[in-house]
Amino acid sequence: MAGPSDRTFSDQTEEIMQATYRALREHGYADLTIKRIADEYGKSTAAVHYYYDTKDDLLAAFLDYLLERFVDSIHDVETTDPEARLEILLDELLVKPQENPDLSVALLEMRSQAPYKEAFSDRFRQNDEYIRYLLKAVVNHGIDEGVFSDVDADHVTHSLLTIIDGARTRAVMLDDTEELETARQTASEYADAMLR
Repeated sequence: MAGPSDRTFSDQTEEIMQATYRALREHGYADLTIKRIADEYGKSTAAVHYYYDTKDDLLAAFLDYLLERFVDSIHDVETTDPEARLEILLDELLVKPQENPDLSVALLEMRSQAPYKEAFSDRFRQNDEYIRYLLKAVVNHGIDEGVFSDVDADHVTHSLLTIIDGARTRAVMLDDTEELETARQTASEYADAMLR
């Protein structure tokens, strides 16, 4: 599995990504403009356009940026214990989004554009593949170590992703972060039932 690129972001790019993050949280995808991003960036629209030709180019880069940050947070985990790693992954995917519900709304809006915008579709597919890879690797590692039962790792991974994706959509659609809390508990219960 090829992981995301190991690129680093320049100071200017980091500032634009943070400005995009703030603008998305405040205005959502539908009302997001380069002008609003530039206002958050504290510079002119020309300064943003110097780096990105279109809003879609900028948002595709933003999706890369989010994936890189997610990858960094997972790489920072020091434990190799499969049970602990699985819990940390589930927390990253279901607890952390509760901290930024406005961003979750904007990302779901962007997901809805994926069938029409190949750059978005590619990024969301890469993100999904990487998360699937991480979950499956943890399950397989637990099986190899004798910590988890010998199960179909693909099936368990697919089921966990279904719980995660469903909860994220419901949390946005119903404007209720408790959906994520319920899903976190459900994911643990499912993992316990299947893996132990």
